[in-house]
Amino acid sequence: MLRPVSCAAVAALAVAACAQAPTTTSSNTPAPAAGASAITTADLRSRLYAYADDSMRGRQAGTVDNLRATAWIADQARRLGLQPGGENGTFFQDVPLIRRGLVAGASLSVDGTPYTLWTDFAPLDLGSASPSIDGAGSVFVGRLADMSTMSPSSVGAGKIVIVRAAPGMPIFLAAQRVAARYPDAVAVAFANQDAIVKQVGLYFGGGQVTLKNAESPAGGTKPGLLILSSRLTSALVSGDVETMPAGKIGKSVHGSLGFVETTAPARNVIAILPGTDPALRAQYVALGAHNDHIGVRKGAIDHDSLRAFNQALHRLGAADPFTNIDPARRATIHVNVDSLHRIRPARMDSIFNGADDDGSGSVGLLEIAEAWKSAQGADRPRRSVIFVWHTAEELGLYGSEYFTDHPTIPRDSIVAQVNIDMIGRGTATDIEGGGPRYVELIGPRRLSTEYAQLIEQVNSHEPVPFTIDYALDADNHPENIYCRSDHANYARYGIPVAFFSTGQHSDYHQVSDEPQYIDYDHYASVVRFVYDVARTVANRDARLIVDKPKPDPKAECRQ
Repeated sequence: MLRPVSCAAVAALAVAACAQAPTTTSSNTPAPAAGASAITTADLRSRLYAYADDSMRGRQAGTVDNLRATAWIADQARRLGLQPGGENGTFFQDVPLIRRGLVAGASLSVDGTPYTLWTDFAPLDLGSASPSIDGAGSVFVGRLADMSTMSPSSVGAGKIVIVRAAPGMPIFLAAQRVAARYPDAVAVAFANQDAIVKQVGLYFGGGQVTLKNAESPAGGTKPGLLILSSRLTSALVSGDVETMPAGKIGKSVHGSLGFVETTAPARNVIAILPGTDPALRAQYVALGAHNDHIGVRKGAIDHDSLRAFNQALHRLGAADPFTNIDPARRATIHVNVDSLHRIRPARMDSIFNGADDDGSGSVGLLEIAEAWKSAQGADRPRRSVIFVWHTAEELGLYGSEYFTDHPTIPRDSIVAQVNIDMIGRGTATDIEGGGPRYVELIGPRRLSTEYAQLIEQVNSHEPVPFTIDYALDADNHPENIYCRSDHANYARYGIPVAFFSTGQHSDYHQVSDEPQYIDYDHYASVVRFVYDVARTVANRDARLIVDKPKPDPKAECRQ
């Protein structure tokens, strides 16, 4: 259960105690600005309906659809009078993505029985050459929830190592950890992942897009990655992997799972609003959202019946459609399709519009820019503001990784970053504990307790303060949200970050994430709050104090 956390209760969630942070003077924490009145529900609705329209086809990075969406953002930024902040005097920064798709005839069999691609197994690419799986044996090495009990690395040499994934851990992060433990394995395979196999087929059946790493050494191999259905898991290692001892030897597999590589178009959109103070304008407050979503699914689905099912799943306690729910409870859900279709005919849908994820953040940045452009005098930012609409967040935070590795302004000139992702929902029907002044906040205390305190102070000056939920910012939280959006790439360089969201919901990563389901009044209030926070950081006399250890920018993100 997510719950609001007061300053006094922060320590209980392993958040630095607010009372110990340096005090920000009241002159640096002004009341909400008049410029915020330029942030209107009408503007947000109009822009979001355009940006999350079917014509954008889900804005997937690596496709012309994402180029169309980024061109729309750049045109809006130009109309607002922002300055280009990208490469060669443009609003764009090209991000070198590559698409790696399976070779024709990819197959896998056990004991002569063939298994079906995207139903029984899903091969994923970790961005490097992998050993051949043909004739490789397999071994169950344990459960990732407790790596200390897993088999030693020598057990996996030359084999497919089968693992039971830890609940809530993103597959790619889990795969990297297992591959690091078993570097001589042929492949890492996650057992009993029926739902994930099908989702991977929907997202990556046409090829997997990754960031081209110019620094990776030539040659060499790394383990491949396989997602296995329960049927194929049983064929390899009979028995229950929940209770099976680590080290159990499985059967051999045969087949070919090679990948071929092509280039994939992608770009960040970057715009600058110059500061008004000659002494401070060389410093920047960075505001970010991600411009991409997950594209178009294979095969259309009935929009209304899918949404009704996912809402019923939410009532059973699922935070989003991917939450693990007991199969027996899931089986109790029955959607009366006939009743739905008496209201209106079936609406077949295949486009992941991404209105909330992250159309809401992308359009919110435009509204903030417009508020600043309409502001006068002291409400204009003393520091400069750099707006970055990152590409390929959904594929692995690649756009923000590339921008922070190759910034178009000096990296150390960025005094703080604000990230907004999924800020258009958050009512009680979307999230337990939600409401009209609900917002989730993640990250500010991790590098700068002064930043965390500043946000609390800004909130106290709001006409109606927000209920700020810090629950997902707890150290080692299983959802690992701190590492799952673009702010993480700024934080790895020691830049203080604040991630605002109104949470996941039953339309998360579904074709039903459309503009008509946004709560525009709540959405506008969150955008105004973010504007007030960014304006306060931009106008204070001194940089935020970074009083926590700076991470190694090349190390794995840890919540």
